[in-house]
Amino acid sequence: MKLLEGKTAIITGAARGIGEGIALKFAAHGANIAFTYVSDSSVEKAKKLEDKLTAMGVKAKAYQSNAGDYAACESFVTGVLATFGGIDICVNNAGISKDNLLMRMTPEQWDDVMQTNLKSVFNMTKQVIRPMMKARNGSIINMSSIIGEMGNAGQSSYAASKAGVIGFTKSVAKELGSRNIRCNAIAPGFVETDMTSYLKEGEAADKYKAGIPLGRFASSEDIANTALFLASELGCYVTGQTISVCGGLNI
Repeated sequence: MKLLEGKTAIITGAARGIGEGIALKFAAHGANIAFTYVSDSSVEKAKKLEDKLTAMGVKAKAYQSNAGDYAACESFVTGVLATFGGIDICVNNAGISKDNLLMRMTPEQWDDVMQTNLKSVFNMTKQVIRPMMKARNGSIINMSSIIGEMGNAGQSSYAASKAGVIGFTKSVAKELGSRNIRCNAIAPGFVETDMTSYLKEGEAADKYKAGIPLGRFASSEDIANTALFLASELGCYVTGQTISVCGGLNI
């Protein structure tokens, strides 16, 4: 059974990693996919993903757009509505980390992380709620992090941005619940992506895995499965929640 048949989903930062995994999972369940990437170096990856999604029998289009820029988000969503006709699901996945001890962190590093990880969530949510309110239906899924719940030395900017996503999610859920629009967050733990490639093996990997009750890092599909639940009717009575997909790291 396809859980998202005929739905249209927006996914930011989907040319690789978690975003790509979610795009593939949603397409496998019948959703049309509009996704963003930001850098010129990702053009080829984005085209390959677009082709792969289209080959799965759904409508798909890649957009080069910066989720941290309000005007760019406005233009992107306008284009999606013109091409796809509506928006049922929005996954705010775009994110970066610029880890540094606070005493060494520059204001520019802090601002970059906040703009990409937190302001982008405001930008995109602000744009998609109007068509969702008109349809009286929608699911917004914001990518937080277990670090936003626990904190971590050397990641104060990343932790603050992801904690902000959680507070934003709860507030939006309260504002939009009466319009049948759900807003939830996912807080992944360590996920095997390009961002964590340095942790795949060796002493560092062993150290982190030792603190995870399930004894392994998550795959992108682990996160995508949770996103599918929240996007589909399976999660129709879930809103304002943060689901930690971390293998028990936060126990």
